[in-house]
Amino acid sequence: MEIIQFIVGALFILAGLVVACIAVIGNYKFKFVLNRMHAAALNDTLGILFVLLGLIILNGWNFTSLKMFVLICFFWMASPVTSHLLARLEITTNK
Repeated sequence: MEIIQFIVGALFILAGLVVACIAVIGNYKFKFVLNRMHAAALNDTLGILFVLLGLIILNGWNFTSLKMFVLICFFWMASPVTSHLLARLEITTNK
């Protein structure tokens, strides 16, 4: 059972790293600021979610896993709000 837990956790972490690499490539490739923000927000929400879920699976269910789950919830609430505020700032300053 422990080997299955390790494999699933490692796959989640690997998926998070792949998403993060794609987001970094998107940040360098895109020219428009709002497209770059979309690539960065993808990393914030999906990449960090996969990595932290992988760490929760590897760690098992304890108080540290609960802290990581609260961190996931915080990122999922804070990232869209900050991206929206930055996008509004970009649109209002480029008129």
